[in-house]
Parts: sequence; structure tokens; C-alpha cells
Amino acid sequence: MSKGKGLIEMKGFSYFIGIYMLSLLLTACSATPGESTKTREAESLLASLKRIPQKGFLFGHHDDPVYGIGWDGDENRSDVKSVCGDYPAVMSFDLGHIEKDSDKNLDNVPFERIRKEIVAQYHRGGMVSVSWHVDNPVTGKDAWDVSDTTAVGSILPGGVNHEMFLGWLDKVAGFMNSLSLADGTKIPVLFRPWHEHTGSWFWWGQNLCTIEQYKALWRMTYDRLQEKGATHLLYAYSPGTEPNEIAEYLERYPGDDIIDLVGFDTYQFDRQEYVDGMEKALGILTEVGKMKDKPIAITETGYEAIPDSTWWTETLLPVIRKYPISYVLVWRNAREKKAHYYAPYPGQSSADDFVKFYQDTCTLFVRDLKDIQF
Repeated sequence: MSKGKGLIEMKGFSYFIGIYMLSLLLTACSATPGESTKTREAESLLASLKRIPQKGFLFGHHDDPVYGIGWDGDENRSDVKSVCGDYPAVMSFDLGHIEKDSDKNLDNVPFERIRKEIVAQYHRGGMVSVSWHVDNPVTGKDAWDVSDTTAVGSILPGGVNHEMFLGWLDKVAGFMNSLSLADGTKIPVLFRPWHEHTGSWFWWGQNLCTIEQYKALWRMTYDRLQEKGATHLLYAYSPGTEPNEIAEYLERYPGDDIIDLVGFDTYQFDRQEYVDGMEKALGILTEVGKMKDKPIAITETGYEAIPDSTWWTETLLPVIRKYPISYVLVWRNAREKKAHYYAPYPGQSSADDFVKFYQDTCTLFVRDLKDIQF
């Protein structure tokens, strides 16, 4: 399906298939030896994320190619693609339960399938983000178990679960390092652990650990993955919309040397509250991005079951197009829960409006990226 976007409008926009060729050359020519510990591919992705707002923003969807409404595990399928004819530019997946040596994640998706889809998305010219809803290391229950306030402290150096948790991080590193091409090139991935920490619904949340403990958790995570060779990762810091000012947003920020992208997660329940919260958070985020020289993104959002037939063009788009975001990502289309979906599927009430959203010159999907000439 044509989006009606002229290539003239897209000229100069650098990303993915074309960007990897151009940006690798630029990175190789400009980098000082020892200046960065990231792979050239990761540096290229970061440079692209910074340039994207000049032309629009990428659209993303969690677990997009692995299941959807009325299907599970089909090959070459996507609810988003079924509606608009194109894949999301960003796909995200979750590593929850990899710490358990499970062959499937917390949403019952085989890790081998996730690996396959990450490679496929890279070949399409798209980007991948990975989150980690890791189980509570004290209780053994899920990431939402906040019954014990000692979990973070227990996994830090000197804690009773420290060695166990290092083993968990090694499992994450093992998966990340397996994301490679035939020539050994590692696929760059945006890793987004310890998210929504300004709330207290995860065991690493605001009321479950101190500021110092949270920062130490990030430092330990980053250092261990670097030590294990996962240098193809970028890292995203993504609280919720609770912060009301820049200082509050940055209260638990782990450091410029760790974080590559700043964002936030937010969902609609009441429309006006959602719009007002987005405006506030995007204003703060824009200033933080400038201050830190980091790309910015809406790392999770959505309206469950999308009951508003014009939500895409009359609620989401008018707000986010005003800000220099690199991407916006909506959550998953659960096949195992009734009405727990955040992207349209054929026949869903907002599907026609999503096509209009897709056709807008600001929104960027896979097809917008792979056909660009430099």
C-alpha cells in the first residue's frame, strides 16, 4: 500500500540498510581509537536515532511478528502489516524467563523464534528493542511481585543473591551475543531493562529500593554485559510520566556513559489526562534530550482495545508530532487475553484511522526506510 510520501521528502534521512553503509563509514572516519566501547553498528544506530526526528518518527509494536489477534506463531504475519501493508519500523521483544533457562519467555514465545525475528527485522532494515521483565530474585515470583523490599539489595555486590544474579545477566549476554549474522556481525539492539521505575509495580520500583541501589543495579547490569562482550547494545532509560520536572526525571538516572536514549512509558485511561500527561512528559523529555545529547522516544504507550475509532490521528498523532521523538511504540496484541491489544487488526474499529496514521508524512514504517537512496 502506498503511503503517498515522496522520496524528495525523505531525502537525507539516514537509517538502517542505507544508514549502515553510510554511518559505518562516517563512524570509522571520525571516531578516536578507544573513544567508544560500542560496535560500529551500535554507534551507527545511535547516530540514526539522533537524526530521525528531522523527517518524522518510527512506529513500533511489541511482539509484532510472533502472534496477534486470532493467530499465534504464523510466519511472515503481523497485525500491523495486515492493516496497512507494512511492518513497524521498530519491533520489541522481552527476555523475561531467560533467567530460568526456559526455552520460552514470559509470554510463551520461544527464544529461538525471537532470535529469528530479530535477524529478520534487521534484514528488513528495521530496529529492535528488548525489555526484560525478570522474575523477583527473592520470592521467585514474577516481576510484578513487590511483596519484598530487599530484592534489589540482595543482588548487588555483597548481597545474598549477587552471584545468582550475575548468572542471570550472563544468560542475557548469551542471548544478546547470539544475535549475529553469518559473517559474525552482531545486530545492534536497544536494551531497556529496569523500566517504569518511577512507579512501584515492579520489584525495582520507586518504593522498593533507594536511589543509590537503583543506580548501582544499572551499573552492575551494564558492566557485566560489557564484560561478556555484548558491546552491540544501546541502553534506554524509561521511567513513567510521574516526574513533574527535569530534576525528578533524572533523580535515578544512572549516567551518561551508560544511557544512550531517554524515554518514558505511558498509557491512556482518561483521554484528557493522557494528553496532558504526554505534553508534560514530552516537554521534560525534550529538554533532557538536549541537555544530555540523547535521542528521545515514547518507549511504551497505547490505549487498550483502542475503543476510540479515531485515536491514532486525533489523540496520539497531534501530540507527538510536535516533539523531536525518534520513535513511539505501542504494546502487544495478546492472543491469550480478551481485549488486551494496542495495535489494530483487520476489522478492528480503529483500523481505517490507523491507515491514515500510516499515510501521514511524519510516521515511518519499514518501507520508508529500505527504499531510501543516499
